[in-house]
Amino acid sequence: MFRDIPQAIEVTQGHLKALEAWRKAQGTTRSRLLRQIAPETGKLLAVLLAGAPAGDAVELGTGAGYSALWLALACRLGGRRLTTLERDPAKAELARQSFRAADVLDVVEFVEGDALAGLEALPGLSFCFVDAEVGLARQAYELALPRLVRGGLVCVHNAVRQASAFQDFLRDAETDPRVDAVIAPVGSGLLVCRKV
Repeated sequence: MFRDIPQAIEVTQGHLKALEAWRKAQGTTRSRLLRQIAPETGKLLAVLLAGAPAGDAVELGTGAGYSALWLALACRLGGRRLTTLERDPAKAELARQSFRAADVLDVVEFVEGDALAGLEALPGLSFCFVDAEVGLARQAYELALPRLVRGGLVCVHNAVRQASAFQDFLRDAETDPRVDAVIAPVGSGLLVCRKV
């Protein structure tokens, strides 16, 4: 999966990382920053999705599309589809451009709009990546669990960087009898929950 990354995906990921760095250097406001996952987080997500049970994937919080490009690699490998949801119109436009440039529209369905409403419409999932605002993480987790097949995964970004904001949710997830949970200290941290 990582030995044959298509050039269109690599180039697009490089452009997105450069845009993220440029915006940060310009002092762009917090809401306009493209805080994207670290490459090692992207690789971990792709490996987790590749090993998930049969079913499609969803991402809440597309941003400019960087993490979806990692997930697209696993989707191609396993014959899956990824639905990715973003409500911010400026980020949505960047994501559309990224997906066209990376040539991943065969496995990625992009939806602009409310992520929670979009998640409610998706049954039989095997994987859910939550990369949304801290306040939405618990709601997304609760909506995702009944839509996951047994053995399916919910992964939540920023579990270490935002640990104080996530404190109650992380504690509850780690003791939730519906899942096996662990926090992986990769990038900004990733809460990984496997439905039992």
